[in-house]
Amino acid sequence: MAFFETFFRKGQRNSSQLYIVLLVGNYLVKSLPERIFRKLPKSFSRCEIPACGHLNQLEYEARTGRTCKPPPQSSRRKNFEFEPLSTTALILEDRPSNLPAKSVEEALRHRQEYDEMVAEAKKREIKEAHKRKKIMKERFKQEENIASAMVIWINEILPNWEVMRSTRRVRELWWQGLPPSVRGKVWSLAVGNELNITPELYEIFLSRAKERWKSFSETNSENDVEGVSVADREASLELIKLDISRTFPSLYIFQKGGPYHDVLHSILGAYACYRPDVGYVQGMSFIAAVLILNLEEADAFIAFANLLNKPCQLAFFRVDHSMMLRYFATFEVFFEENLSKLFLHFKSYSLTPDIYLIDWIFTLYSKSLPLDLACRVWDVFCRDGEEFLFRTGLGILRLYEDILLQMDFIHIAQFLTKLPEDITSEKLFTCIAAIQMQNSTKKWTQVFASVMKDIKEGDKNNSPALKS
Repeated sequence: MAFFETFFRKGQRNSSQLYIVLLVGNYLVKSLPERIFRKLPKSFSRCEIPACGHLNQLEYEARTGRTCKPPPQSSRRKNFEFEPLSTTALILEDRPSNLPAKSVEEALRHRQEYDEMVAEAKKREIKEAHKRKKIMKERFKQEENIASAMVIWINEILPNWEVMRSTRRVRELWWQGLPPSVRGKVWSLAVGNELNITPELYEIFLSRAKERWKSFSETNSENDVEGVSVADREASLELIKLDISRTFPSLYIFQKGGPYHDVLHSILGAYACYRPDVGYVQGMSFIAAVLILNLEEADAFIAFANLLNKPCQLAFFRVDHSMMLRYFATFEVFFEENLSKLFLHFKSYSLTPDIYLIDWIFTLYSKSLPLDLACRVWDVFCRDGEEFLFRTGLGILRLYEDILLQMDFIHIAQFLTKLPEDITSEKLFTCIAAIQMQNSTKKWTQVFASVMKDIKEGDKNNSPALKS
């Protein structure tokens, strides 16, 4: 390096001297790794051409009389019958020339392995194709059944609703699930309108809700208003706004900016003003959302208000503990009757129905089950009433009985709080159909009445006035 520095400082820069210096420097740089690692250089079959351009290469060839050939380009192996398209196909290739060649036995074994893999892949492909074909066939069959059922509902049942609703034919057709096109209409007829709510009444309470929301906006927060009770806060539109964002989040239609956000907000706000004694309770948003998907806004509010006025829903949403305990006690009677082994397993862990039933009943299974399956549960619930809600709960326990028997308290609670997403209507309704809602010749209503009677007598016996 000192030689190069001295050379350039002295200004000796004619072309021939400069070329020799560059040639020597290039050789030293290329031979340096070999000197460090003590490897002898191979015969100089290649020319060491300094990067001085094409003219320097011609000058070098003229001076030395040696022709510089460009390094051979790496060529593909030409002894392949095909270009491998995957790592699987590589087993059929010959080895590179610098490795030992395959033996005949090894080549045959590789061919056999490859054929086996291809055959297995074809089997899987055929199996998946059959599965897809079966699913499509079942879907077409289901669509045909829905289409034929829709004609029956529209032309025969709905025009003669009061006469035909309780007939065996209609009940069987009802069990199979309502066609989406008539679902909302049938729900409205089945739920009824005992409260005599009109679309005009809905508009009145909606206006009140909007005024109330406006007053909250002006004060920035409901907490700024003095003298607000806990019940009033729970019924406030601020809580409704928060809960709407959690309603069917995967659908992205009820969240802010979605097509049904304002409608859901309006119905829940109007109901909070219509029933201040109940107010807004978490879970109501799911029920209202399902109704919105199947009914017009005013009709959805009417069905919503009447549905929540049913004894079971009113007991849960008003948090009437005594009535809730009666429902749980009645449920346990049929739980023990139908699933005695699982009932004892739950008892051993002191796992009570309120741990899993409250969420199911509050949302009418619309949060716990896939939406299409939840709608089918609603179909039969509108037909059979509150009894079917608890029968559905027993059907879920029956469906997963074998799994639940292997779990402890924590895992059972977690499992029932978040059910598997792959649950199908066919499997669930098969299990629901197997549940017998009869105990010693007593039906649900009779057992519930006897439970209420026993609890009342127990309350009297435990009354302080009687003891004194």
